[in-house]
Amino acid sequence: MKRGIFISFEGSEGCGKSTQISHLTQLLKDCGREVLITREPGGTVIGEKIRDLLQFTPEAEEMTNETELLLFAASRAQLVREVIQPALENGICVIADRFLDSTTVYQGIGRGLNASSVSKINDFAVGELKPDWTVLLDMDAAAGHARALASRSAQKDRIEDQPLTFFEKVRQGYLKLAEQNPERIEMFDASGSIDQLAKEIRQSCFSRFDCLEEK
Repeated sequence: MKRGIFISFEGSEGCGKSTQISHLTQLLKDCGREVLITREPGGTVIGEKIRDLLQFTPEAEEMTNETELLLFAASRAQLVREVIQPALENGICVIADRFLDSTTVYQGIGRGLNASSVSKINDFAVGELKPDWTVLLDMDAAAGHARALASRSAQKDRIEDQPLTFFEKVRQGYLKLAEQNPERIEMFDASGSIDQLAKEIRQSCFSRFDCLEEK
């Protein structure tokens, strides 16, 4: 059995990842592929507990940056071994709504943690697993942050409530990461129309993976 394709979506808050993941999922299904979508933090029973602690638990306001980093890594380690690796081995295509690049950027650059330490913890959490392709949706940090705040539920989100300067650092971190990993990370302008962006991602997907063919 052929290994499944592993695709991750990255970008700051409000960039439209969920919408474009939905479009790409349908494209892969139209090609006759089974698709699994994962999210971070979360995706497993353990991961969902960690998600609640990281984002929604009021008592977590005093969480240190180091603790935040390790909790994200713990959630991802469980997700990789319990869900992602078995799915790929069974020929299922996995689309990850965030993966290790988020930690590199949010905790490493946004929080200002040591880059070498973040990289080692990332590597320990995921082992040898890296996405075959990472779709980076880029847009102005202020516009994306405003979009995210306008569309969120009434539940307070600890990550989304960071100041705009934090998300500006995140955006610059993603741009630098894309520059350093051009073979894996492909950047798309997320400020235009949803349909045009979906078309561009679709075209790139077909050009990258010759095993895909619409039925």
